[in-house]
Amino acid sequence: MLEVRRIFASVNDAAEVATLLDSAGVEYNDIACVNWKEEYPYAPQAKFRLAHIGESLLVDYCVTEESVAAVATHDNGRVWEDSCCELFIEPEAGGPYYNIECNCAGMLLIACAAEREGREPASPAILSGVKRWSSLGREPFQERIGRVTWHISLIVPATTLFKHHIAFFSGLTVRGNAYKCGDLLQRPHFLSWKPIPIPAPDFHRPDFFAPIVMQ
Repeated sequence: MLEVRRIFASVNDAAEVATLLDSAGVEYNDIACVNWKEEYPYAPQAKFRLAHIGESLLVDYCVTEESVAAVATHDNGRVWEDSCCELFIEPEAGGPYYNIECNCAGMLLIACAAEREGREPASPAILSGVKRWSSLGREPFQERIGRVTWHISLIVPATTLFKHHIAFFSGLTVRGNAYKCGDLLQRPHFLSWKPIPIPAPDFHRPDFFAPIVMQ
């Protein structure tokens, strides 16, 4: 279980999220489960932390890896093929869940359904409501070889969960998992916060989600 603290502050710029979480003492959680070691043994250092301010969820990632790429040029593109961090959230057990995927330049993919297939993408209006900041900037780029540490922060309004009627995160208990991937990097990898004990990579497994409790 992950407990997500409420921070009684106002933040409108995603560039301020990391500093706010630092000042509030919000700790990182490792994204370190290498579920498919034989085929994909590479494990970059990846971690995430969450807090909320009532109407918005604050998401902060920190990654160190041996190469980095941000090839996707638009939202709802193939961001999982780049250096990508992902947060999956299921508001109600057994119901539809959201994949909120973000590459290292802040391009987003958000969709919702109860299973992997037939997912409904978020509208441009929903996507534009999520504020993003990246330490690598917001412009796409081809793969850069060499060890690099990068950070990405998001401000995710409750309205991003567009198939549900949620106004505030306060008091909400959801289930979810967090991931780090890079399908087309020189060293492909598929890491998770909570383990996924199945034979082949698949992040769309709500049966392995863990409780996330919003204070």
